[in-house]
Amino acid sequence: MIIEGNEKEKQAMEAFHRGDRKEGLRLQEEFASAFREEYREKDHCPCKKACRYHGNCKECVAIHRAHQEHVPNCMRPVINQKLKLLSELTEHTLANEIEPPKEILRKEFQK
Repeated sequence: MIIEGNEKEKQAMEAFHRGDRKEGLRLQEEFASAFREEYREKDHCPCKKACRYHGNCKECVAIHRAHQEHVPNCMRPVINQKLKLLSELTEHTLANEIEPPKEILRKEFQK
């Protein structure tokens, strides 16, 4: 099962946007049900960072909501995709002003 960019969930959002809440909720529950089944025993967390809360979304999100300094690593690609579109307005020159942090990754992602 693919979570990021999931077609079923995209269809659900299309239904919501056209005002068909009933269909949106039905499709969303299909996605959630498939997710629960698929990831009952599997790791669903895409985060590569070494973190004690890996796979524990509830606590991870609560921590980030509490300190409000940055977003969970799993949400960065979604937000970066949106920011990249905005960055096109200045020919991505913002990239010249940014230095990414040095992060400690989980062993399987270390070089």
